[in-house]
Amino acid sequence: MHSPRWLPGRAGDRGEPGFLAPLILVAIGVPILDLLVPASSGLHLSAYGLTLIGKYLCYAMLALSADLIWGYCGILSLGQAAFFAMGGYAMGMYLMRQIGTRGVYGDPVLPDFMVFLNWKTLPWFWHGFDHFAWALLMIVAAPAALALVFGWFAFRSRVSGVYFSIITQALTYALMLAFFRNDMGFGGNNGFTDFKDILGFDLHSDATRVVLLVSSALALGASYLLCRYIVHSRAGRVMRAIRDAESRTRFLGYPVESYKLWAFVISAVIAGITGALYVPQIGIINPSEFGPINSIEVVIWVAVGGRGTLYGAIAGAVLVNYAKTYLTGAFPEVWLFALGALFVLVTLFLPNGIAGLLTTRRKGSGKQPIMPGALMAMLPGQAGDK
Repeated sequence: MHSPRWLPGRAGDRGEPGFLAPLILVAIGVPILDLLVPASSGLHLSAYGLTLIGKYLCYAMLALSADLIWGYCGILSLGQAAFFAMGGYAMGMYLMRQIGTRGVYGDPVLPDFMVFLNWKTLPWFWHGFDHFAWALLMIVAAPAALALVFGWFAFRSRVSGVYFSIITQALTYALMLAFFRNDMGFGGNNGFTDFKDILGFDLHSDATRVVLLVSSALALGASYLLCRYIVHSRAGRVMRAIRDAESRTRFLGYPVESYKLWAFVISAVIAGITGALYVPQIGIINPSEFGPINSIEVVIWVAVGGRGTLYGAIAGAVLVNYAKTYLTGAFPEVWLFALGALFVLVTLFLPNGIAGLLTTRRKGSGKQPIMPGALMAMLPGQAGDK
């Protein structure tokens, strides 16, 4: 089954082969620069550099999850931070259980914040988090369950467009307010911190940090390949048809709500895994990760890089966050203005983002089909069905 050359979402694929090579270079080069190059050398990568690169990789994976549903399915979600934070909290609960008697209060079962708040027993939803396998299950299951329930009601009611964006933003804001409460059992406004180790390995050692960074790079690569497989499959063509003409796709007999829900859940799972990789590298998770501004920033990363390209979203996340790192240090008072100006300029002059500069538009192609390419490809007798 071959897609027509004019099928939307195919032009940006020309830059894809160049994405995995730098990622492999990072996964191989970072351990060498940190563990093998002497600290006295100018090429040595410090612990701060390790943390920064690991954070960029996690943000790139989060942008990838947003691009899957926005760039290819037309679902503009402002709630990706909710799934990211839920995965982070699941990992944080495991890390807190690993502290044991090494905490400030020395309680072998209760985390320090529970002892401080005079909790007598461990809440039921904390049981099992002393096992890494259970934590991994919750890292995937918690965001997936939230996306499944929320998405089922939203898509079944045919909520879309700006209305969907508003209710996803309301969802993440409500979760932020809930997690700020001390009686929720998630550490209140302080969240979780003071982690000691993961799987018995010291989180503060360079070797553990390198392994976490390489794990983030591998997870980003695997997520990219998964998303690439999805968007180039027949399901991906249906997603693009939904993006371009939802009512027409429904008229052709495709279960639009099911496709949207399926994509939404996969996106949430990727975001949850991202949060789980982020927390042990940064060393803290608190309710601010649910902040609506975080989800808005993710959308900006995708818009700057180029939505509907996958690799563009990843590039946008890295470039914008690198600029943020520099500007918050050099000009902290103007960073938010610079971010807003960047988004406006990209919207006006680079509607296809940075990735749009790397693609060439076809010239002299004659008349364009009346229906969007993804729809034409699915009609019987068209090139996409051969």
